[in-house]
Amino acid sequence: MTFTRFSAPRLTRAAISRLGLLLVMFSGAAHAHVDTDSVGGFAAGFLHPLTGLDHFTAMVAVGLWGVILGRPATWLLPVVFPMIMALGSVVGIVGLALPGIEIGIALSALVLGAFIVWRVALPLWLACLVVSVFAICHGYAHGAELPLASDPFAFAMGFMLATGSLHAAGIGVGVVAERFHQGVLLRVLGAVTALLGVYFLMEALA
Repeated sequence: MTFTRFSAPRLTRAAISRLGLLLVMFSGAAHAHVDTDSVGGFAAGFLHPLTGLDHFTAMVAVGLWGVILGRPATWLLPVVFPMIMALGSVVGIVGLALPGIEIGIALSALVLGAFIVWRVALPLWLACLVVSVFAICHGYAHGAELPLASDPFAFAMGFMLATGSLHAAGIGVGVVAERFHQGVLLRVLGAVTALLGVYFLMEALA
């Protein structure tokens, strides 16, 4: 594991206030998923990661961290995550009990956010292992709702496509943010991700 020298970005009081406002605005939607009593097909599956802030945050963070790691991790992590997530969804479908899923989802945002802030560069195999563990947690949460779907296959395709789209969005944002004041903006995004992870963890432990 290697670390680059960290220099905390200077945030104005107004910027800090805006970040706080964003956290308040998003907190009510942190676990807002598609209603499990009326889960549909592809559209419901696609919306599932987009309407749950915990899933949304972690999946974008995978792309952001991939930018820091550089190639081949930049494109490999967004391939590994959906594949392992699919396996996790199977575990959820069959109803195998896995403890601490919500905690794992919360930690995915917290850990990945911290990795982005501190620019942690793990070996490729270890980076893939880290995102795989988190992918199982996210996949399990999706899979637990699959049996209620009117079209489980379409639902699965929807949430996998949304996941890939969020990874791609994270990469795109990360590439731009990395060029802003020597990566300061990217670190700010990582800090917001980690703070959201802390909130998710508090919710999971409540």
